[in-house]
Amino acid sequence: MLKTFGEILKDNFGWRKQVARLSVFELVKQSRGAALGWSWFFIKPGMYIFCFWFALEIGMRQGSSDPTAPPYILWLCAGLMPWFFMQDMLNKGSDSLHQYPYLVNKIKFPICCIPTIVSGGTFIIQLMLEAVLFVIYFICGMPLDLYLLQVPILLLLMFIFWDIAALGLSMLSAMSKDFANLIKTISTPLFWLSGVLFDVASIKNTFIQDCLLLNPVTFFIRSFRDAFVDKVWFWNDTKFVLCFVLVFVITLVISVFVYRATNKEVADAL
Repeated sequence: MLKTFGEILKDNFGWRKQVARLSVFELVKQSRGAALGWSWFFIKPGMYIFCFWFALEIGMRQGSSDPTAPPYILWLCAGLMPWFFMQDMLNKGSDSLHQYPYLVNKIKFPICCIPTIVSGGTFIIQLMLEAVLFVIYFICGMPLDLYLLQVPILLLLMFIFWDIAALGLSMLSAMSKDFANLIKTISTPLFWLSGVLFDVASIKNTFIQDCLLLNPVTFFIRSFRDAFVDKVWFWNDTKFVLCFVLVFVITLVISVFVYRATNKEVADAL
């Protein structure tokens, strides 16, 4: 296991320049032929945010009645922005080997680096969305404080975790179409059950709260809101952090094991 993990790290580091170029090319390919180009990376998330904001704050009046509380739009964006990255990693990241079959079959390219191509391109979009989030943050009159230092830490942690997860998921998706369909199916339930549109702390059932502690989506959603809205350090909740560390280690072990067991058969499966 350790040898395989070392090989994965070595390949990703050794091919980092090629992976970076392919990540940028992935974005160029997605925007090619569109008159608005890269603007579509903002238009689609913007439409989602507007619809949820209008339905929840204007329609259902979910915003806080406390005039000193941060605006609801900021709370909503702080959760939705990370979700867009995680959703793309579940959908595109888990299907990355099918997106680049020529890298598996025709070119000598490390298979473990292919999910990182998708992760890199998706992360570039995420960085642009985070810049927009900071603009919204300052427009809402929020202060520049030390709690914002959590944001780059969380971004790096989110990239590493979902890149690792994408490796295992993409290998299994390449080997089984049923598994690929399963991953695409769970994206919507994860959105509604992970606290993207509600505050997990408001749930009265302690068993459900404990279950959500093991949900990595919930961890990142809540942690970003800690930095932008609640103004607390995400690591203050020791139990929550330890649960994420446990999930991180399990995800890493499973992904490395799956890669070691299937990397020689993937080319035939594709």
